[in-house]
Amino acid sequence: MTLDQLWAGWRNDYVVEAGRKERQGDEGSCVFCELPKSGSPSATNGIVATMVDAYCALNAYPYASGHMLILPFRHVGDLSELNESEAASIWALTRGAVRALEAAYGPDGVNIGANLGRAAGAGIPRHLHIHVLPRWSGDTNFMTSVAGVRVIPEPLEAAWRKLHAAFLS
Repeated sequence: MTLDQLWAGWRNDYVVEAGRKERQGDEGSCVFCELPKSGSPSATNGIVATMVDAYCALNAYPYASGHMLILPFRHVGDLSELNESEAASIWALTRGAVRALEAAYGPDGVNIGANLGRAAGAGIPRHLHIHVLPRWSGDTNFMTSVAGVRVIPEPLEAAWRKLHAAFLS
């Protein structure tokens, strides 16, 4: 199967701006550094849970309902740059995210992954982030198979409510 065309016009502003900044060598502000400045965990900012050195947030461009990111507060791009406390917080939040997904969604499995560097697929390579997302047996539907797109059947706010409650329990 080849993917001839995939319309995702809602991403255009992000893609254009990110590409412009990268070509100019201007990182500008980092969305992952700015996000925690927006306040306590809420459906508005998508932050699900926090620890001293890291936080968990919904992915604004999810592959599946409940797709979360685990990030250090500090702006680092590589695992080797994490201090022990940050590494421990990231791992604790990753474990918490898996538990929250299992409680909120009951998936058949969970993907955990990190794209380290642009060549590995990182959309924001200068700020380390771990993906945690639920999977179900046979979760590839005809839209993925035929059009190469995923249909996310749940608003981010609804996912946030489920996952935030599961983190608290």
